[in-house]
Amino acid sequence: MDVKQPKTSVSRALLILNCIVLAIGNCGGPLLMRLYFLHGGNRIWFSSWLETGGWPIILIPLIVAYFHRVKTDPTSSRKFFLMKPRLFVASAVIGVFTGLDDYLFAYGVARLPVSTGSLITASQLAFTAGFAFLLVKQKFTAYSINSVFLLTLGAGVLALHTSGDRPRRESNKEYVLGFIMTLGAALLYGFILPLIELMYKKAKQEINYTLVLEIQMVMSIFATAFCTVGMIINNDFKVIGREAREFGLGETKYYILVIVSGMVWQCFFVGAIGVIFCGSSLLSGIVITVLLPVTEILAVIFYRESFKAEKGVSLALSLWGFLSYFYGEIKQERKRNKQNPETEMPSLPNP
Repeated sequence: MDVKQPKTSVSRALLILNCIVLAIGNCGGPLLMRLYFLHGGNRIWFSSWLETGGWPIILIPLIVAYFHRVKTDPTSSRKFFLMKPRLFVASAVIGVFTGLDDYLFAYGVARLPVSTGSLITASQLAFTAGFAFLLVKQKFTAYSINSVFLLTLGAGVLALHTSGDRPRRESNKEYVLGFIMTLGAALLYGFILPLIELMYKKAKQEINYTLVLEIQMVMSIFATAFCTVGMIINNDFKVIGREAREFGLGETKYYILVIVSGMVWQCFFVGAIGVIFCGSSLLSGIVITVLLPVTEILAVIFYRESFKAEKGVSLALSLWGFLSYFYGEIKQERKRNKQNPETEMPSLPNP
């Protein structure tokens, strides 16, 4: 693999930008999906379709990058897409996995309260850490292990009041199935993140950020195609118009919600693979997990859910774990700089 990392200052700025984009998608996506189900939406395949259906928006930065490339480097390839067949096939396969994960997650959001869903989703970090160790030989320090433990514990604290959040008029079978589906989504996405990093490592071409966007677009196209098949089998396309007319917030707001959801979910996926490019799959999993209690607090603000002490404890533990990870990275950087004093300070490690 040849990963083209930009200069340190640019790399850190790109990492921060991707973390912000990821935060928008990670917090906004589930809240918008919950809004859909709260006001009369009940199409799970359609909800999963929306998680990747906004992929055409990625064409905008790709077009800008193409004209910039042609203008600044006339000798560069005039091809709009830089991806080679090997990378295309790998992205397509991961895209199908992502489509399945979209459905599992959407089913869980439809059946489980936020607190229970957050608890199960928190296990994703442990899955990510395990698969990162197996697939990309992720090296762990005492700080990163402490971070994984604190973040998982912090989100797990949310389970302490799940019994009071259980939805009414929901059968025990639906509740258990929602639990299993959400756990499956956490396991699958915990596998997908290191798999993307492995794809970067095994790609027989230079990986730059433009190519990262191409990878995300291909993944989203195939994930959307997977969900489209599910929508056709479930006859979702035939009832979208009726559902929009009967939507609790009105037909216009229904379609606005659909469009905004597609855009916000793309922020999540672009941010996630962007953090992998700038850092690692473990870092991407850590950022996703630290945002779980933030989503809880936003649910309290926008949906007037109860704010209990467990949510405050969860937020504190998550922030502690997040800071622990970066403190460890700073110490590692200082150690490397002492060993190589003439070397420019490196960017966050990309194992």
